Amino acid sequence: MNDIQQWLATLSIEQKRSLLAELLQKRASRPQTFPLSFAQQRLWFLDQIEPGSPAYNIPAAVRLSGLLDVAALQRSLDAIVRRHEALRTTFGTQDGQPVQVVAAPAAEQVVELPCIDLGLADDAQILQLATQEARRPFDLACGPLLRATLLRRTPEEHVLLFTVHHIVFDGWSIAIFLRELAALYEGLRSGTPPVLPELAIQYADYAVWQHRQLQGPLLEKHLDYWQQMLDRCSPLRFVEERTPGAGADLQAVSQQALTLPQSLLTAVKALAQRSGATLFMVLLAAFKALLHCHAQQTDILVGTPIANRTRVETEGLIGFFANTLVLRTDLSADPSFTQLLARVREVALGAYAHQELPFAKLVEQLQPERHLSRTPLFRVWFVLQEDPLPALHLPGLALSLMEVHPGVARYDLKLSLWEGPEGLKGALEYRPALLDAATVARLATQWLVLLECVLERPDIRLGELTVRLSEFDRQQQSRRHQALQQNALAKLKQTARKSVEES
Repeated sequence: MNDIQQWLATLSIEQKRSLLAELLQKRASRPQTFPLSFAQQRLWFLDQIEPGSPAYNIPAAVRLSGLLDVAALQRSLDAIVRRHEALRTTFGTQDGQPVQVVAAPAAEQVVELPCIDLGLADDAQILQLATQEARRPFDLACGPLLRATLLRRTPEEHVLLFTVHHIVFDGWSIAIFLRELAALYEGLRSGTPPVLPELAIQYADYAVWQHRQLQGPLLEKHLDYWQQMLDRCSPLRFVEERTPGAGADLQAVSQQALTLPQSLLTAVKALAQRSGATLFMVLLAAFKALLHCHAQQTDILVGTPIANRTRVETEGLIGFFANTLVLRTDLSADPSFTQLLARVREVALGAYAHQELPFAKLVEQLQPERHLSRTPLFRVWFVLQEDPLPALHLPGLALSLMEVHPGVARYDLKLSLWEGPEGLKGALEYRPALLDAATVARLATQWLVLLECVLERPDIRLGELTVRLSEFDRQQQSRRHQALQQNALAKLKQTARKSVEES
């Protein structure tokens, strides 16, 4: 043992508790600086290049139906910010390097909660306000990096808007935030303070640990894997893709909704179980088969998020832990869908085993061609999300999420899916400067057709799938042509009848 350990061993339990309390008080009494995690470094540098961009704002809108105690809601929000240091963090520089600056928890009101009376505003007006709020910039140096607004329609109908910058928040954090908000609100309403589990660490502790951990042999091991996996990868390009002009707005975004009915989702889950795969793997394999048909390439790279909370201490923390995995699949030699699924499964499992290498580190090592408005290494994003409001209730209130988007494209094409009571819902998000609405609508329809084909015959080959999709397109075009002819004929008959009646 060293001198400090020997000294600690001589202390009584009461003395150790007193020392710990003193250290915690000192830590809480003043702002502290810590290094940024690798993921935070990437977002900080992007913000230096394009300050205030809303591309990494995470918005949410929660509809609250019932009698709302606004004071209890305010106190619940304040308690969450006091509990999680990430929500009290801003970003400055020290000796020319970015640092996390963690503010001490304030005793008084922490979160500003303006209340806007909307009267009888409809959902479209509410979503318009939510989108405007989602696009408001954050100042990473000054903060705060969490904003909340309460919209009031009637005494029993409210919408809570909150927007957080991704540098201190991720998708997993949304579920933590809402779960703790519900527990705190319920405790305040009932007069019984909730007992939330103690946080063993804070996000800044994780950032320090990450820097210490990711070096030497472990770092080399992860880098070697990803360098081999992504060696000489080629960018995806759709046959229907346009070349954006000089003035094209690559930040603009549009989307095409799609739904996978419950019956089809059940069949996909059964195929996954029979194949020793997950729902994510089957859906991704089908999406990659579709990309192959439209890009006429066999080297398909798709980015996907992973929670990256591999240690129990991080499971209950709000912060930016999520990492990006680049899943590269070889579709050469005209594989069957079963073979393709096996390849996707193998690649996914390998990526999961090496998920701790931050995407920022990978980009730094590979040094791919960079574009300010586009993500390096891949152009297409795929995400299967969980519902952040599973069976969540507040006393006297019913909760439901409203979809809000900051209106900024981060990827050339993005397929987002989430499971609901009616099946799998989702959207294809795209840059209209590159792909037109008709092309993306075809992609959405063809993906469902492709899934039906592989469920009917899992051994179907990609070449035959391409033929089937082309035949489906021809049938759809023929039906549209017939419908146009019928409409034109109906208009001619209507014009003729009108002419006869007037004469």
